[in-house]
Amino acid sequence: MSLEHLFETESRWLTHKGKAYLSDRVVMHGKDLHKELGEMDWIHLYLYAILGRDPGESVAKLLNFYWVSTSYPDASIWPNHVTALAGTVRTTPSLALMAGMSVSEASIYGRRPEVRALDFFYRAGQWCDGGGHLEDFVDQEKQKGRILYGYGRPLAKTDERISYTLDKARELGLAGGRYLQMALDVHQHLDEKYGYSMNVAAVHAGLAADMGLTCQEYQLFLTPCFVTGMAPCYQDTRDKPEGSFFPVRCESIVYGGPAKRKWLSD
Repeated sequence: MSLEHLFETESRWLTHKGKAYLSDRVVMHGKDLHKELGEMDWIHLYLYAILGRDPGESVAKLLNFYWVSTSYPDASIWPNHVTALAGTVRTTPSLALMAGMSVSEASIYGRRPEVRALDFFYRAGQWCDGGGHLEDFVDQEKQKGRILYGYGRPLAKTDERISYTLDKARELGLAGGRYLQMALDVHQHLDEKYGYSMNVAAVHAGLAADMGLTCQEYQLFLTPCFVTGMAPCYQDTRDKPEGSFFPVRCESIVYGGPAKRKWLSD
């Protein structure tokens, strides 16, 4: 970045995204928020804000189902666990939900695996476009020690969301794309060769690739996805006695360190 750029942006911000002209109008991607976009459902508007274009009613409805089908009000599931802990110590709803959302970008679940699954399918598509076989690409990824996100599921062998998501995609006419079929073909290969199951992240990512979403757009859309399931978990612990969410008594702590520690004095 040059000094000239800093000087240019010192007192103004040039953008094509939007602007609030207070007491007059609000513009988002060239459209009046209240006059032209006011009839959109919230998820549809959120997609429009991210993409800078209207993805269409069918895409918006299918992506809305991603949120609906992942709204699990179970306080034992991360990141709901964090939100419930926040409720039991009496923090505010905003802080509780933000804490839960922040840990949803984990390495083994949530945002990062889903985005890596999308990246996997785009790279697999390039491999196949170059004349390679999909099965060879999958085996190569595995041989390199890379995690095949979307395949295998912690704590469970099947994913109850898959059939509902595929039904919704068929209902909306979005189940015939190249990358969704690729996701299913990868599962068949992994199941036959390694006994891997498939989780909904592979189906979601395959459909997202068929929609043409970039990895960044996909991550932005998914970031608040768990929040609906978090809200009742926060309320549940907030309405119960303080500190009563899975308390641990001292004798229940399993400790494998030295029997006695030497503490340094000041």
